[in-house]
Amino acid sequence: MLNERYIVHVDMDAFFAAIEQRDNPSLRGKPVIVGSDPKGGKGRGVVSTCSYEARKFGIHSAMPISEAYRRCPTAIFLPVDMEKYSRVSGEIFKLLYEFTPVIEPVSIDEAFLDITESYKIFGTPLKTCALIKERIKKETGLTASLGMAPVKMVAKIASDLKKPDGFVEVKAGKVREFLNPLPIRKLWGLGEKSEIIFNRMGIKTIGQLARMDEEKLVEILGENGRHLLSLSKGIDPREVVTEYETKSVSKEFTFDVDTLDKKKIEATLMLLCEGVSANLRAEGLKGRTITLKIRLEGFETYTRAATITEPTNFEDVIYQEIKTLYNKFETRGKRIRLLGVKVSHFGEVGIQTNLFEKPDRKKEELHKALDAIKKKFGDDAIHRATVIKNKDESQTS
Repeated sequence: MLNERYIVHVDMDAFFAAIEQRDNPSLRGKPVIVGSDPKGGKGRGVVSTCSYEARKFGIHSAMPISEAYRRCPTAIFLPVDMEKYSRVSGEIFKLLYEFTPVIEPVSIDEAFLDITESYKIFGTPLKTCALIKERIKKETGLTASLGMAPVKMVAKIASDLKKPDGFVEVKAGKVREFLNPLPIRKLWGLGEKSEIIFNRMGIKTIGQLARMDEEKLVEILGENGRHLLSLSKGIDPREVVTEYETKSVSKEFTFDVDTLDKKKIEATLMLLCEGVSANLRAEGLKGRTITLKIRLEGFETYTRAATITEPTNFEDVIYQEIKTLYNKFETRGKRIRLLGVKVSHFGEVGIQTNLFEKPDRKKEELHKALDAIKKKFGDDAIHRATVIKNKDESQTS
């Protein structure tokens, strides 16, 4: 059955930057960087996407915008236009659904497709992939790189090897041959710390990893070692999943200037808790695990989490836990660059401490009323405490 699977990974090329170059021909052939304002090299944000011309300078996604400016001050820096990018993404996904209903969106610009049952409509798996690329280019003016393989991980790796506008097919009987010479960093799911551990052991290719003793790997990395060993051998039973449940709701805030100002930090944490709380109620969710994210100057990033008895979507409950986590955190005198709040573990029933206890209906109604006010008059219409305006990022995953 595994040999008969045809999994395709579709990955748009430099998506945000490519859209800007498409819409403004004067940008074509030039280094374009989409992200935060570099402010002459003093900007605080990061690169969202950059064109292939910009990548020649070593610029990449998630790089500090100040570093991108240092490497190429003559680049064209553009703000993120998420409304436009989302609209184009919708057009692309609508097109993809014409080839198969089995699609797993990974992000705004990439997806897995299972064409095992649908490719015969278009001829062969290869013809299907060629048609997908052709239609995307014809109807959106953009290019996509595709990888096709019998398993998801290999399809994802393959799509990255001949960018831009590339296509790589890995046949069922050639998976190990394809993987063996590749650097271990190509292995989907292998983190930076694991790569460092392997490099110290002299393990630099996927093939070398595949030959390691399983028990030794488990001893070093725990169960993740067993998982990575399976992946290195091309074993990946994961299906293309068409629907995902929301696993977490989070918001982050990056300060314009690194700070240790207690009032500013507490106000920011309250702002984040309010935002997460409202998003949870909008999705009808309550969570039990509350996580604080702190990024210090120098980009050192830490997380601290607490699990409460009863699931909640009330900002005062979330804030109480977040503030406790923050007060226990030692910054060692370093200033704070970014704060984040996340709530997860939804739908888990907590321990009922009182058999006659009823949900706080008045509190529920109060929060719903506050949400209605913000929806009608804007997020700044009402707050529980003084807040500091700045650019923030939110995420639901």
